[in-house]
Amino acid sequence: MSDILITLPDGSERAYPEGSTAGDVARSIGSRLAKAAVAATVEGEEWDLARPLPERAAVAIITDGSDEGRHVLRHSTAHVMAQAVTQLYPGAKFSIGPAIEDGFYYDFDLPDGRTFHEEDLAAIEARMREIIAADQPFERDEVEPGAALELFADQPYKIEIIERVQDVDGAGADTVDAGEVTAGSIISVYRNTPEFVDLCRGPHVTSTGRLGHFKLMKVAGAYWRGNEHGPMLQRIYGTAWESKAALDEHLHRLEEAEKRDHRRLAVELDLLSFPSELGGGLAVWHPKGGVIRKLMEDYSRARHAAGGYEFVYSPHLARSQVFQTSGHLDWYKENMYPAMDMDNGSYHLKPMNCPIHCLIYRSRMRSYRELPLRLYELGTVYRYERAGTLHGLLRIRGFTQDDSHIFCTREQAPDEIRSLLNFVISVLRAFGFEDFEANLSTRDPMKSIGSDDAWQSATETLRDALVAEGLSYQIKEGDAAFYGPKIDVDVRDAIGRRWQLSTIQYDFNLPARFELEYVGADNERHQPVMIHRALFGSVERFFGVLVEHFAGAFPAWLAPVQARVLPVAEAHEAYAAEVAAVLRGEGFRVDEVNADEGLGKRVRTAKLEKLPYVLVVGDDDVAGRTVGVNARGSDKPERNVLLTDFAAHLRGEVAVADVVGA
Repeated sequence: MSDILITLPDGSERAYPEGSTAGDVARSIGSRLAKAAVAATVEGEEWDLARPLPERAAVAIITDGSDEGRHVLRHSTAHVMAQAVTQLYPGAKFSIGPAIEDGFYYDFDLPDGRTFHEEDLAAIEARMREIIAADQPFERDEVEPGAALELFADQPYKIEIIERVQDVDGAGADTVDAGEVTAGSIISVYRNTPEFVDLCRGPHVTSTGRLGHFKLMKVAGAYWRGNEHGPMLQRIYGTAWESKAALDEHLHRLEEAEKRDHRRLAVELDLLSFPSELGGGLAVWHPKGGVIRKLMEDYSRARHAAGGYEFVYSPHLARSQVFQTSGHLDWYKENMYPAMDMDNGSYHLKPMNCPIHCLIYRSRMRSYRELPLRLYELGTVYRYERAGTLHGLLRIRGFTQDDSHIFCTREQAPDEIRSLLNFVISVLRAFGFEDFEANLSTRDPMKSIGSDDAWQSATETLRDALVAEGLSYQIKEGDAAFYGPKIDVDVRDAIGRRWQLSTIQYDFNLPARFELEYVGADNERHQPVMIHRALFGSVERFFGVLVEHFAGAFPAWLAPVQARVLPVAEAHEAYAAEVAAVLRGEGFRVDEVNADEGLGKRVRTAKLEKLPYVLVVGDDDVAGRTVGVNARGSDKPERNVLLTDFAAHLRGEVAVADVVGA
């Protein structure tokens, strides 16, 4: 038998007998790698470990602790869940079961209108563990579309997926359908047993015995294909990991996340609320939340003023023709509110500030000497989100962006983008984030405008800026806005969750659509480049992430109340009021609570409000003009601290944000 030649990630080459698999490669490298292996990449494509390798190929082993490996574990566990459900609920129809961040789900259509309940999860888990204990092999098979349709004749959702991919009805073929299948003459399926087969691109682990560290989390309703007019399916969410330790750590993180939920903390700390009378996805800010929001916005204004930005303001609605020109009515209409017809035409609530900023630029002819022109606005926008997708401040219908649009020459764009990346990181650091990752989103050919060359040039400009700034990044294929590629900067919060916040977008389309020009040094007219940029993303979402990052215990510079003064008894109330007045006179946010209740209860209340400092004053403090300092997180109060010393300490703590953000 002839050998096959495999190139490993380190560039070395090894020969293996014909018919060898990626599993054989892993075993030849070492037992530790073989134990951790769950799949492989072969010439950049993910393959099962048991699939015979081609004559020549670059091969890399995917291990269970990697992001790709966990994806394989989760997708395989989703298949086991589907197998368990179809055994426990004869006649159940199953649709899609992808791996998602930290877990997986599968959607089902149960017979006789049945629905899952939380108590059903234990029985499904038990059946899944029986399937895992049986160590059933995942066997890949490739069939022609006709055979696939026969194979899934009793599974209507699988039939629809196959027909859409093969473009049976002429509506246009899907290139990818939830990871199930790709267009082509061959369709892959996986069997666990002769009785259970699923439509899937793969890869999967070699057998069910490779799984086991999982937990089913919850049940929910989900419309088929997200269409609220389509069938309502039953969705089961689960999580799966490479080890018990990793699973336990994740479950602990979920418990911690529940404690940090900004929706609960916003009520407990009296920050904001969502009155039902207003409608879903619309928040009102209470005084304490308003203080934090003002601090955020003031900080943003100060940084932009120092950065050479010019402040502009735009209305909340505009005539429809503005959004027709921008392309939003063609490419973004499903996220916009319906038009309001008036006597002089139809109007839309603005989903973006950028079209109106284009009108500001176009108000007169510009010279190259004015560029880059950096426009900045805290602009409120309105986007329609389905009720089922709303999630506190993180997914909301009306929100304010710290929005900037930079008009520059193509030659100026690389330096502007690099400068923006530095600006982004410095602002995120000022608010307590230190762990950053970036995504470079590329063109979706089906939902974009502009030439291939322009897109490629813009994408490379963003890529070069990321490389130059040394910021690690991932490619998100097809995730760009319709008018240009973008960089999203993500942060990891105090418990390791990843949040997408800041965005930088390179746009060569809107300047063309709005016929923006400048007069160059050559006295000729040229088209500028437009860079869209939001640092917070939106004030509301950023605030929600901050609440969860700090678990409501904001740093002193952001806390709505920085210190509370508590007199031990009524006799000390006058001095407590004097202490509060002195600190307020220095610009600190301070309140006092008189001795109408016991001191212990008042201290506990202040701690529940997560105040940075509680100052207790008694006889000695009145005599010595001191305070007792109870710092948040400290079990031991500091006695007899001079009021002037405490004020100096707090002044220094509050100034940290200015230093970090400079």
